[in-house]
Amino acid sequence: MAVSGDTMRRVVRQSKFRHVFGQAVKNDQCYDDIRVSRVTWDSSFCAVNPRFVAIIVDASGGGAFLVLPLHKTGRIDKSYPTVCGHTGPVLDIDWCPHNDQVIASGSEDCTVMVWQIPENGLTLSLTEPVVVLEGHSKRVGIVAWHPTARNVLLSAGCDNAIIIWNVGTGEALINLDDMHVDVIYNVSWNRNGSLICTASKDKKVRIIDPRKQEIVAEKEKTHEGARPMRAIFLADGNIFTTGFSRMSERQLALWNPKNMEEPIALHEMDTSNGVLLPFYDPDTNIIYLCGKGDSSIRYFEITDESPYVHYLNTFSSKEPQRGMGFMPKRGLDVNKCEIARFFKLHERKCEPIIMTVPRKSDLFQDDLYPDTAGPEAALEAEEWFEGKNADPLLISLKHGYIPGKNRDLKVVKKNILDNKPAANKKSDLINAPKKAADASDPQNEAKLDEILRELKSIKDTITNQDERISKLEQQMAKIAD
Repeated sequence: MAVSGDTMRRVVRQSKFRHVFGQAVKNDQCYDDIRVSRVTWDSSFCAVNPRFVAIIVDASGGGAFLVLPLHKTGRIDKSYPTVCGHTGPVLDIDWCPHNDQVIASGSEDCTVMVWQIPENGLTLSLTEPVVVLEGHSKRVGIVAWHPTARNVLLSAGCDNAIIIWNVGTGEALINLDDMHVDVIYNVSWNRNGSLICTASKDKKVRIIDPRKQEIVAEKEKTHEGARPMRAIFLADGNIFTTGFSRMSERQLALWNPKNMEEPIALHEMDTSNGVLLPFYDPDTNIIYLCGKGDSSIRYFEITDESPYVHYLNTFSSKEPQRGMGFMPKRGLDVNKCEIARFFKLHERKCEPIIMTVPRKSDLFQDDLYPDTAGPEAALEAEEWFEGKNADPLLISLKHGYIPGKNRDLKVVKKNILDNKPAANKKSDLINAPKKAADASDPQNEAKLDEILRELKSIKDTITNQDERISKLEQQMAKIAD
C-alpha cells in the first residue's frame, strides 16, 4: 500500500503536534571548528545527554571523539582534549542511559571501550577506558545500551555477530554469532529490553530474543532496494523501518511483529540516496527522519488510525547533515515547550536545532510531557541476564530535570576459574562443561578484602588531602587579594 506524500498531507486531523516547528540556534550557540569524522559509516556520529555532547572526529593514526559540556559553545580550540584510546577510527558512540558520565564507543580496531567522563568535562585527553571489551573479530560499528538494566551493553560488528556484555564485570555473556549472514545495519532494543530487532544487508528484519538466542520473527525483503535499511522498535511493540524501493525511492514502513506478511503502512518519500536515520520519541509517538546528506528533518506522528504514519512537517535548512544527535527528553527545556532537540553535524561544526510546540500559556504543559524515562536503572545486569524484565522507571518533568550525582562505574573482573565459560553460544549451552574447581579459598578472599580496605583508605586520604589543598589555595587567594 504505497501512499504518496500528497495524500498524507491532505487529511487534516486533530493533533497537538501539527504545528511543531524547528529552529536552529544562533551562531554563537553552535560548537564551531570541529573536524567531524569523514569515515564512511552510516552511524549518527553524535550522542548527547543533559550534560554533554559527544562527536566523533577525525584523528590521525587512531580514533577519537570530543566530549563537550553543553554550555561549551563557540569555537573549540584545536588543542581541546579528546577521548582517544582506540587505535582505529571510532564508528559509533552511545551514552549510558543510567549514568550521564559514562559513554561506550565501538571502533575499527575491533574493540568496544567504555569511558568515565569527569563531572565537569575533560581537562586532559582521555586514553584509558574503564574497560575494554574484546570479542569481535572485525570492526565494531554499533553500540547500544540496554534501556532498563544497569551496565548491559550490546555491540554489533562486521563479523555479523551481536555480543551482549555485562560491563560491570567486563564479560561477554551472550554471543549471537550465527543469526546474520551479512552486515548488520542497525540494532534496536524494545521498550523494556526483552527483545532486539535488527536490519541487515540481506534485506531482512529480524526480531530476536537475545536471552533465549532465538529469532522470534523475521521479514524478508522488508524493502526491496539494495541500499541500507533501518529498523526500530516503537513503544507499543510495533516496528518502524526505513529503506529503499526497487526503483531507489526512499520508503518508510510500519510492521506488526506478530504478522510480518504485510506492512501496516508503507509510504514512498523521494529519490534521495542518503540513509534515513529514524529518531523516535516514545512519549509523543513522533518519529523524526534525518537523511545522511539531506538538509532537512521530516517528522511523523504514529497513531492507531489509518494511515497510521501521519506526516507532520519538515524542518529545512541550507547545509547538508553529516550526522545527528538526539537529546533525551529529560534534557529539554519544558518552559519553552521544547519537545525535541537535535545536534546537527556539519563538516566543521555542530548546530543545535530546537523543536517546539507553540503555546500561549507559560504554565507546564502536561499533555506535551507525560512522565518520561528517568536515569535510574530498573534492573541490575545480573537480574536481566537471569531472565527478569522491567519497564523504564519514569520521572515527571513538571519542575524540569535536575541531574543528580552519578556514581562511578566500577568494573570488577571475575576470577576466570570461578566462572562459566564466557559468551553462551548455543552449542555451549547444549554440552556445557562441568564447572571448574572452585579456586577461591578463604585465604585468598581475606587477602583481597585486606587489599581493598587498604586501597579505600588510601583513596580517602587522597580525597581529604585534595580538599585540604583547595582550602589552602582559597586562603592564599584571599590573602593575595
